This record gives sequence, C-alpha cells and structure tokens, in this order.
Amino acid sequence: MHIDIRSDTVTKPSPGMRRAIADAEVGDDVLDGDPTTRRLEERVAELLGKEQALFFPSGTMANQTAIWVLSEPGTEIFADETSHIVEREMVGASALSGVQVHMVVDDGPMMDATSLERAFRPPSRFTPRPSLVCLENTHNSGGGLVTPLSGLKAMSEVARRRGCQVHLDGARLWNASAATGTSLAEYAAPVDTVMVSFSKGLGAPVGGALAGTAETIGMAREARARFGGAMRQSGVLAAAALYGLENNLSRLAEDHDKAVEFSQIVDRAIAASVVPPETNIVMVDLAPGLAAADVVRRAQDAGVLVSQWTPTRVRCVMHLDVSLDEVTRAAELVRSALDEAWRAMGDTSEWPAQVP
Repeated sequence: MHIDIRSDTVTKPSPGMRRAIADAEVGDDVLDGDPTTRRLEERVAELLGKEQALFFPSGTMANQTAIWVLSEPGTEIFADETSHIVEREMVGASALSGVQVHMVVDDGPMMDATSLERAFRPPSRFTPRPSLVCLENTHNSGGGLVTPLSGLKAMSEVARRRGCQVHLDGARLWNASAATGTSLAEYAAPVDTVMVSFSKGLGAPVGGALAGTAETIGMAREARARFGGAMRQSGVLAAAALYGLENNLSRLAEDHDKAVEFSQIVDRAIAASVVPPETNIVMVDLAPGLAAADVVRRAQDAGVLVSQWTPTRVRCVMHLDVSLDEVTRAAELVRSALDEAWRAMGDTSEWPAQVP
C-alpha cells in the first residue's frame, strides 16, 4: 500500500462524511433548489463575508465562471505566470470568455503589487483594454505560499486604479487562514469574487463555490448553466462539503505541521533543497543533473506517491488521510530516493557532505 502525498485531493470520504452523503436532504436544484446545497451556499457566503455563493462541480469551473462574469470579450486579464488559471485550466479564459491572459512575471515566487503594476502597459489604442486581475491564495506552484492580507489589498488597489475588477482563486484559502489567523472574510473583502474548493484540504470528494454580490452570483448561475454545471440532486455532494466545513476546517494546522516535519527530513538529502513550507505543500527542488521523473519513479518503487511538478521540481502535499507516522516514513523514503538518484549519476567523489 503506497503512502499517497501527490495532492490533498486524493483523500477518501470518511465514514462520517459518507453518512452525511447518504442522509442528505435533496431536491432538484435546477427546478426548485436543493435544500442541502442552499445550506452550503449560505454557509460559504457567511464564511467569506459575501452576499451569496454558488456551488460548482469544480474549482476550475468556478474560476472560469468568474472570468466570464467579471471580464469582457476582447479585453485583457492579468494573472501570475505560474497561477492555476494560467497553467492548469486548459486556456479556458481565452476559449470560453474571449480574453487575452497577460501573464505577470514575478520578482519572487509569486505575483505582488510591484510586479502587477509593472505589467500594465500605458493606455493606448493599439493595446487591449484591461478588465480583470486574478489573484491566487495560497499559491499552488509557489509551494502553498501565503499572500498576506496586506499583499492582497495592495494588488487589489493596483487593479482598481487600472479600472479592473478582481477575482481570487482561493482553492486553498482555508490553509491561508489557518496558517495566519486571518479570517476567510478578511481575505475575501478586497476582491469582487472568490472561489474556494472543498476537495482540497477538507476531504470532500468533489466541488467548489464562488462567492460575490447577489448580482454577480446571478450572472454566475447563468454562466454555470452555459458551461454545463447546473446539477439536479446536488445535495449529495453539498452534504460532503458541509461535513468538511464542520469537521475538517479546524484541523488544517495539523497538515501544516506534517509539512514541516516532512520538509526537515527531506531537506537532508544530498542533492535537493526544500522550499520551506508555509502551509501543507512541500516543493523539492533538485540539483542539476537530477530528473524529477526519475525521483518520482524511485519513490513509487519504495512505496510513496509524489508528483512531478516540473522537470526539476517534485511536489508533496500533506492531508488528513496520512498520519504523522506515515509522513515521517514517507519523508525518509523520499530522501532515500533522492540520494539513490544522485548516486546513480556516477562519480561520487565530488559529493557534498550529507547533513546528518
């Protein structure tokens, strides 16, 4: 049996969550509104301090709906060059909303107000008009790094000065809040819409939500139907998300502690360095000559499933389905896989001394 730390999306519904699914009160959400889905949407809106929220099959669909609602075809939207919207949503912004994505080049691991400000071109009849800025917190490709509230406010202010609306991809906003003590509503206040995901960290099998004003969510409901996301007895899914909010939101700091434990062990490998984790994601950068695909294969052979993020970066994510003992064991096995990959390169006479 492998220890699976490829993502926090690999979790299975717990017995309690399965009971909640089985006992869910349901109705036709398209015709009359599903009562359990309504309760979930009301709870999410309350947590995020927004007027309304809307349940979606996935966070990606919710992100793309926000872009459709807040932008305008033929305009330009701005997003971090390594954001989920840029890297992992199948060019949805262009294909679905007819907008051009201007990728913001970062000075550090993720976009900030300075790099965003620099990305805007002087107004000209020869360049597209900007309409939307998309933020991300926590930053997935950055290694689960948190943008503090001051940073979100600063970027939102840049967007407002340029006449843009602001969307926040908060798939793991739960983790940002758990790591900093900043409430979800405080994080959501500077932006027009915010997406949260129930399958990341909270243990639900599927689902996300988009929150904003009543007018915006009314438009989002139209877009969700157009994208094929209107659901019938969606309460069976919403019940799992509600269970996750009620039972798993408060325990996310445990996953952050696991990430620290994992990182400290793996960072002793000969030819790799770990990005110090702020939440539940651990990125491992490899020394020149090592290939992430090789390390992933060796780790799998040893009994641990991890992800190749780039050709030279491996991603590991802590979650509620791995215990601290399993995390420690996985870290030792990944460290061994890294060292074996280094030895397989050949001459070891120039090896750096291994940290004991």
